[in-house]
Amino acid sequence: MFKHILVPTDGSPLSESTVARAVSFAKDAGARITFFYAQPDFPMPIYGEGALIDPTTPEQFSKAAADEAKRILDAAKSAADAAGVASDTDTIVNEVPYEAVIDAAERHGCDLIFMASHGRRGIAGLLLGSETQKVLTHSKTPVLVYR
Repeated sequence: MFKHILVPTDGSPLSESTVARAVSFAKDAGARITFFYAQPDFPMPIYGEGALIDPTTPEQFSKAAADEAKRILDAAKSAADAAGVASDTDTIVNEVPYEAVIDAAERHGCDLIFMASHGRRGIAGLLLGSETQKVLTHSKTPVLVYR
Protein backbone atom coordinates (compact mmCIF):
# COMPACT_ATOMS: atom_id res chain seq x y z
CA MET A 1 0.00 0.00 0.00
CA PHE A 2 2.27 2.81 1.22
CA LYS A 3 5.92 2.57 0.25
CA HIS A 4 7.46 5.91 1.25
CA ILE A 5 6.27 7.88 4.28
CA LEU A 6 7.17 11.44 5.19
CA VAL A 7 7.26 12.00 8.96
CA PRO A 8 7.57 15.66 9.95
CA THR A 9 8.95 16.13 13.44
CA ASP A 10 9.79 19.07 15.68
CA GLY A 11 11.38 17.19 18.58
CA SER A 12 8.46 17.74 20.97
CA PRO A 13 7.26 14.86 23.15
CA LEU A 14 4.21 14.50 20.88
CA SER A 15 6.46 14.33 17.80
CA GLU A 16 8.69 11.75 19.48
CA SER A 17 5.64 9.61 20.16
CA THR A 18 4.56 10.06 16.54
CA VAL A 19 8.00 9.01 15.30
CA ALA A 20 7.74 5.78 17.31
CA ARG A 21 4.26 5.05 15.94
CA ALA A 22 5.30 5.93 12.38
CA VAL A 23 8.26 3.54 12.61
CA SER A 24 5.94 0.75 13.75
CA PHE A 25 3.47 1.57 10.95
CA ALA A 26 6.25 1.63 8.33
CA LYS A 27 7.65 -1.68 9.56
CA ASP A 28 4.21 -3.33 9.29
CA ALA A 29 3.66 -1.80 5.83
CA GLY A 30 7.16 -2.58 4.52
CA ALA A 31 7.66 1.13 3.80
CA ARG A 32 10.62 3.42 4.14
CA ILE A 33 10.56 6.77 5.97
CA THR A 34 11.92 10.23 5.34
CA PHE A 35 12.01 12.22 8.57
CA PHE A 36 11.62 15.94 7.99
CA TYR A 37 12.29 19.06 10.05
CA ALA A 38 11.40 22.60 8.92
CA GLN A 39 14.02 24.96 10.35
CA PRO A 40 12.93 28.47 11.30
CA ASP A 41 14.46 31.39 9.47
CA PHE A 42 16.24 34.20 11.31
CA PRO A 43 13.56 36.48 12.76
CA MET A 44 13.67 40.02 11.43
CA PRO A 45 14.32 42.44 14.29
CA ILE A 46 11.70 45.08 14.95
CA TYR A 47 13.04 48.24 16.47
CA GLY A 48 11.13 50.83 18.39
CA GLU A 49 10.15 51.77 21.87
CA GLY A 50 10.38 48.81 24.19
CA ALA A 51 12.05 46.54 21.63
CA LEU A 52 14.28 43.79 22.95
CA ILE A 53 17.59 43.46 21.19
CA ASP A 54 18.90 39.95 20.66
CA PRO A 55 22.67 39.86 20.12
CA THR A 56 22.40 36.63 18.06
CA THR A 57 23.71 37.04 14.54
CA PRO A 58 21.96 35.39 11.56
CA GLU A 59 24.92 33.02 11.24
CA GLN A 60 24.68 31.97 14.91
CA PHE A 61 20.94 31.47 14.58
CA SER A 62 21.37 29.41 11.42
CA LYS A 63 24.01 27.18 13.03
CA ALA A 64 21.88 26.66 16.15
CA ALA A 65 18.83 25.78 14.02
CA ALA A 66 20.87 23.35 11.90
CA ASP A 67 22.32 21.73 15.04
CA GLU A 68 18.82 21.34 16.50
CA ALA A 69 17.56 19.82 13.24
CA LYS A 70 20.45 17.34 13.21
CA ARG A 71 19.80 16.32 16.83
CA ILE A 72 16.08 15.79 16.23
CA LEU A 73 16.50 13.97 12.92
CA ASP A 74 19.34 11.77 14.20
CA ALA A 75 17.14 10.62 17.09
CA ALA A 76 14.29 9.79 14.70
CA LYS A 77 16.62 7.93 12.32
CA SER A 78 18.06 5.96 15.24
CA ALA A 79 14.56 4.79 16.17
CA ALA A 80 13.98 3.60 12.60
CA ASP A 81 17.39 1.93 12.42
CA ALA A 82 16.72 0.08 15.69
CA ALA A 83 13.48 -1.28 14.22
CA GLY A 84 15.09 -2.24 10.91
CA VAL A 85 13.15 0.36 8.91
CA ALA A 86 14.96 2.08 6.04
CA SER A 87 15.01 5.84 6.56
CA ASP A 88 16.49 9.12 5.43
CA THR A 89 16.36 12.64 6.81
CA ASP A 90 15.74 16.03 5.28
CA THR A 91 15.60 19.59 6.55
CA ILE A 92 15.18 23.00 4.98
CA VAL A 93 14.78 26.55 6.23
CA ASN A 94 11.20 27.70 5.79
CA GLU A 95 9.04 30.03 7.87
CA VAL A 96 5.85 28.32 6.69
CA PRO A 97 6.06 24.77 8.08
CA TYR A 98 3.00 23.35 6.35
CA GLU A 99 4.31 24.42 2.93
CA ALA A 100 7.70 22.91 3.75
CA VAL A 101 6.05 19.60 4.70
CA ILE A 102 4.03 19.45 1.48
CA ASP A 103 7.08 20.39 -0.62
CA ALA A 104 9.19 17.73 1.11
CA ALA A 105 6.56 15.04 0.43
CA GLU A 106 6.49 16.00 -3.25
CA ARG A 107 10.27 16.34 -3.53
CA HIS A 108 10.86 12.86 -2.07
CA GLY A 109 7.98 11.18 -3.89
CA CYS A 110 6.25 10.18 -0.65
CA ASP A 111 2.86 8.51 -0.90
CA LEU A 112 1.84 9.28 2.71
CA ILE A 113 2.45 12.04 5.25
CA PHE A 114 2.30 10.70 8.82
CA MET A 115 2.08 13.55 11.30
CA ALA A 116 0.98 14.52 14.79
CA SER A 117 -1.81 16.79 15.87
CA HIS A 118 -1.75 18.75 19.11
CA GLY A 119 -5.54 18.54 19.14
CA ARG A 120 -6.22 22.23 19.75
CA ARG A 121 -9.91 22.99 19.61
CA GLY A 122 -12.21 25.93 19.91
CA ILE A 123 -10.72 29.41 20.09
CA ALA A 124 -7.15 28.11 20.56
CA GLY A 125 -7.41 26.07 17.36
CA LEU A 126 -9.00 28.96 15.50
CA LEU A 127 -6.49 31.58 16.61
CA LEU A 128 -3.32 29.50 16.65
CA GLY A 129 -4.21 27.48 13.61
CA SER A 130 -2.81 24.05 13.03
CA GLU A 131 0.04 23.07 10.77
CA THR A 132 -1.57 19.63 10.54
CA GLN A 133 -4.88 21.16 9.48
CA LYS A 134 -3.10 23.25 6.84
CA VAL A 135 -1.30 20.18 5.49
CA LEU A 136 -4.62 18.29 5.38
CA THR A 137 -6.25 21.17 3.53
CA HIS A 138 -3.52 21.85 0.97
CA SER A 139 -1.73 18.53 0.36
CA LYS A 140 -2.44 16.27 -2.57
CA THR A 141 -0.57 13.50 -0.74
CA PRO A 142 -2.70 11.47 1.72
CA VAL A 143 -2.17 12.46 5.37
CA LEU A 144 -2.46 10.14 8.36
CA VAL A 145 -2.92 12.11 11.59
CA TYR A 146 -1.71 10.52 14.81
CA ARG A 147 -3.18 11.84 18.06
